[in-house]
Amino acid sequence: MPTPRTPTPRKAFGHLSLPERNYVTDALRTETVGGVLLLVAAVTALIWANVPALQDSYESVSDFHFGPAALGLDLSVSHWAADGLLAIFFFVAGIELKRELVAGDLRDPRAAALPVVAALCGMAVPALVYTFTSGIGGGSLAGWAVPTATDIAFALAVLAVIGTSLPSALRAFLLTLAVVDDLFAILIIAVFFTSDLDFLALAGAVVGLAAFWLLLRKGIRGWYVYVPLALVIWGLMYNSGIHATIAGVAMGLMLRCHRHEDEKQSPGEHIEHLVRPLSSGLAVPLFALFSAGVTVSGGALGEVFTTPETLGVVLGLVVGKTLGIFGGTWLTTRFTRASLSDDLAWADILAVSALAGIGFTVSLLIGELAFEGDALMSDSVKASVLVGSLVATVVATVLLKIQNAKYRKLTEDEERDDDLSGVPDIYEEDDPAYHLRMAGIYENKAAEHRRIAREKAEGHEGLADVPGGAGEEHDGPA
Repeated sequence: MPTPRTPTPRKAFGHLSLPERNYVTDALRTETVGGVLLLVAAVTALIWANVPALQDSYESVSDFHFGPAALGLDLSVSHWAADGLLAIFFFVAGIELKRELVAGDLRDPRAAALPVVAALCGMAVPALVYTFTSGIGGGSLAGWAVPTATDIAFALAVLAVIGTSLPSALRAFLLTLAVVDDLFAILIIAVFFTSDLDFLALAGAVVGLAAFWLLLRKGIRGWYVYVPLALVIWGLMYNSGIHATIAGVAMGLMLRCHRHEDEKQSPGEHIEHLVRPLSSGLAVPLFALFSAGVTVSGGALGEVFTTPETLGVVLGLVVGKTLGIFGGTWLTTRFTRASLSDDLAWADILAVSALAGIGFTVSLLIGELAFEGDALMSDSVKASVLVGSLVATVVATVLLKIQNAKYRKLTEDEERDDDLSGVPDIYEEDDPAYHLRMAGIYENKAAEHRRIAREKAEGHEGLADVPGGAGEEHDGPA
């Protein structure tokens, strides 16, 4: 009777498949550019809102209203950025989540356990830190969800500044963690920040989503069909009382992200490739431009560390995120069969956990929703998000710099292509043709070394034939 096989622990984020690795690299490249634009937009907003000669113009532009009032869409510029343009960002997030569920690490429940638990702990612990800090200080608990989000674009921009030698396993860990984090942030917005529902508008949005799904199932193509329908769904979702960005997520999740045999790209991958530049290059930076413009002074910065609500946000982002993600990862590997890649050390996970404390985009959005109607507290919370994200950036930069030499060595190993096939050797280790090519290369090298050794030996023999030997005239007494 054959001996039953012992299940081997599932290594989360080990060596990625070549297509998965290329996807991660492409995503990082685009998100990194978007993160840099996001940083520029945030700095621009702070300058625009704090230079005395420009302050009035910033407020005027942000509060300028336009849109069809008859449809309930006469919104300010800042409102259009938060509810309209940011829906594009969440549409891309929905596609990323769908792809992870059908083709990425989340398709395997054993592998999915690690990023899901890490992300959940990375949201629960900051919420608890905020609740505890604000509660004992007598502050409002309304902002408990502000420090729960991670801004992946900003985090990747920080990685781009630090260096590009990160191993793909660590980059994949950060990306997947952020996708799961986005999902739960979306759920938080939908469940906890929904105002009074307009069931007629909500029913219309549901009908629109059903039509969107049916058209996709029928294989109907053409942006001129889907873009107008998407705008109708968005408008109905906005008027229903549910945050309009949920419409973007729902449509993203409906796209097919697995490939058929005759396809180079699935429809979801193709649409994401088209829309991602619009999201990271326009939608998110414009949202930052009209959300990060808070008045910052010495007194205001001091209040960030003395007001219970704002201190709770800072500690939630810096301490809560780090402890939550690191602790969640350790608990998962300790009590399940999941394990980290051999390329990663716990110091790497600690650095990424600190990096996840950059909560810029979604944290600003949740801050606006949590303190809607209280402009003073809303601005204070925005300032605390900026401060917390900055502190998290500094801490993560120090930790990642410490690990940088190790990252560089791992990257060199991942990129090595000794057989010059155009594919890194690490992805060909199970290919007999690769080993035949390497055998030929080693045989050629061995033949070359034998030739060199033979020529040296013949040279020494020729030298020995010289009468008296070389230099013999100097061997006698002086």
